[in-house]
Amino acid sequence: MGEMAECYTELEKAVVILVENFYKYVSKHSLVKNKISKSGFRKMLQRELNHMLTDTGNRKAADKLIQNLDANHDGRISFDEYWTMIGGITSPMANLIRQQECQQEQQGQGSS
Repeated sequence: MGEMAECYTELEKAVVILVENFYKYVSKHSLVKNKISKSGFRKMLQRELNHMLTDTGNRKAADKLIQNLDANHDGRISFDEYWTMIGGITSPMANLIRQQECQQEQQGQGSS
């Protein structure tokens, strides 16, 4: 992220990390530039999202996501396809976080 990283907001840092993470798994030897092979993508999911994909339901959802992600069926994941995956993961996460916040609020009201 360099020296400018110090002035980035948390959200900007998160976006930079997501972009850097994609390019970390792009094959340097691939003839197809700026794309991740499906096997490389699986490796990325296992290494980078291991804690989020620990239960069977999430793993099944991830497998389905990988199958559906390659929109142009070229056997590789482009940055746009990767970004779609990020949205597919964060949307259910946002719902889960909101549910947990609501439960905590309800528990806080019940104990007063």
